[in-house]
Amino acid sequence: MKSSLRVAVVGDRDQTFVPHVATDDALGHAADHLGVEVEVRWLATEPLESDLSGVRAADVLWCAPGSPYRSLRGALAALRHGREHSVPTLGTCGGSQHMVIEYARHVLGFEDAQHAEYDPYASDLFVSELTCSLAGRTMPVTLTPGSTVAALYGECEVKEQYYCNFGLNPAHQSTLHEGGLRVTGRATGRDDSGEARVLELPGHPFYLATLFVPQTRSMPGRPHPLVVGLLRAAL
Repeated sequence: MKSSLRVAVVGDRDQTFVPHVATDDALGHAADHLGVEVEVRWLATEPLESDLSGVRAADVLWCAPGSPYRSLRGALAALRHGREHSVPTLGTCGGSQHMVIEYARHVLGFEDAQHAEYDPYASDLFVSELTCSLAGRTMPVTLTPGSTVAALYGECEVKEQYYCNFGLNPAHQSTLHEGGLRVTGRATGRDDSGEARVLELPGHPFYLATLFVPQTRSMPGRPHPLVVGLLRAAL
């Protein structure tokens, strides 16, 4: 009998949004590669404000693209559970941005840490609008040797696709990195070289945030290494 994993995808699902459909597909590709079954359940963010039962029941968490979510508080509650209870967790695009906010608020003590999509005039923006939109672009990323993400790819120079207009505020990049949520992938280019593209939490079984959307590059027979790594961590 195959092993079975329960995957909770945190996000307000939109069947017309390409990265959401790709998320389901990428999980299937990785499961086939590993020879396991996956039960995928999407969890809308508003109910998570008061009910985390679906999160607690999951073996794997994936915080999906598609922000702003209907409930910032619900998404942060799910991510906090994954971080504090060692549940393998991946956040992509908007999901990665919310991992930044959750860590800033609940680990580093920045109670007013905010995301510019929700409040562009907040005094402490940890996620801000990018100088240039990355939506629809495929860009190079340089990975830190010895990091989890570099080990999963098996190389330190990759190209990935983006759907975002927001990212980690460069003014707070060193704050996150020195505070323990390590920047292990950086942009490579003339205008945005060095900006955070991947963050990970050392000591956690799998807690990885990518500003890009790896799921869109997954294909049958060629699963994305980060999604394979996510499921393998749960096994």
